[in-house]
Amino acid sequence: MGTIITGLLIPFIGTSAGAACVFFLKKEMKLSVTRALTGFAAGVMVAASIWSLIIPAIEQSEGLKSFAFAPAFAGFWAGILFLLLLDHIIPHLHAGIDQAEGPKSHLTRTAMLVLAVTLHNIPEGMAVGVVYAGLAGGSKLITAGGALALAIGIAIQNFPEGAIISMPLYAEGKNKPKSFLLGVLSGAVEPLFGGITVLLSALIVPAMPYLLSFAAGAMLYVVVEELIPEMSAGEHSNIGVISFAVGFSLMMALDVALG
Repeated sequence: MGTIITGLLIPFIGTSAGAACVFFLKKEMKLSVTRALTGFAAGVMVAASIWSLIIPAIEQSEGLKSFAFAPAFAGFWAGILFLLLLDHIIPHLHAGIDQAEGPKSHLTRTAMLVLAVTLHNIPEGMAVGVVYAGLAGGSKLITAGGALALAIGIAIQNFPEGAIISMPLYAEGKNKPKSFLLGVLSGAVEPLFGGITVLLSALIVPAMPYLLSFAAGAMLYVVVEELIPEMSAGEHSNIGVISFAVGFSLMMALDVALG
């Protein structure tokens, strides 16, 4: 149980560490730095979706032979549609953008900024929770090393996300402690959703291929809808592309080395 709790907390620690950058950086992050961090996070999420989620989902369905792709296919689309639904029913605002998304709301700009990051932390928490649920349930295709690799990978990409939420809040007039706290709170949904997933492991293990690919679909929705446009906006988008490649290759190496 201690291993599972640690695994669920690792991504949250990454977010908190990133949010703490507000205490050490005096000015708002440069656009080039933000692009680099966003690209890195996108690369990690894509690699994690493939190696840690989709491939294991297909491998667990080998008994279906030519249709081994079917559970992963269904789960992937369910994850895409789930995030599409959340994107439309939850008011949120991305950093550096003036136009809010979702339904009209009287929420403050700060609240919608935090909701934007919280929104795409949900699938990350689910991804880690699903893998650790499989580990707890005795799945032969999920190892402790593989689960740890996913948790570390999510934590690494959460570090820039924590900074990306706390630094703009400070630049907009919030004091440093409040900016840090809001950045931390944006990542609190990860251990929450991960813990719920593990607690329901008895129900989840039979549907593991669907749930693994569900988390992958939800994560890739975030990457394509939010992170890639942010890392590619304006001039010199090659910074984001290179950072994407670094994040992708690092997560791939982690999964293979620890899995």
